[in-house]
Amino acid sequence: MDTAKQFDEVTARCRQIFADKMQDYGASWRIFRLHGITDQLYIKACNIRQRQETGVSLVGDDIEGNLRAIINYGITAIIQARTGYADAIDMSNDEAMARYDSVLAETKELMLRKNHDYGEAWREMSKEGIVDMILAKIIRIKTILTNEGKTIASEGVEGNYFDIINYAIFDLIHYSL
Repeated sequence: MDTAKQFDEVTARCRQIFADKMQDYGASWRIFRLHGITDQLYIKACNIRQRQETGVSLVGDDIEGNLRAIINYGITAIIQARTGYADAIDMSNDEAMARYDSVLAETKELMLRKNHDYGEAWREMSKEGIVDMILAKIIRIKTILTNEGKTIASEGVEGNYFDIINYAIFDLIHYSL
């Protein structure tokens, strides 16, 4: 299996959704502080977990759509972590897309390095286990943010956001097989 190709196939749809929403709303996400984006990630991950547990969605949210949203929110979180939030739209669509593409490229490079070191162990993980990992990473981020970004023995929020994005990509690959 060609993970790099699967990564590109899965993320192409996410990128298109992001680009379409940029056309509709502009970079309105620039107002989000990290707490707000992390809460959005939490809502999406909880919705997936609820759907996995019950098999029912009363509002019609599907798991794959929520995973795509997690990827896009994760990318915007990294952009916000690097640039800070704004009180208004302060970024053109072209600049936002360039930043999105840059973070996505970093995410892919990290995934390839980790897959080398871990032997693509994620392929043996269950869809449920991946969502649990995403939720654990979100809770870690919430704790780090509550501690004003200070950590003693762990990576900061950015590394956790990258991991969340990659886990969501892995789960979408599982769903596409």
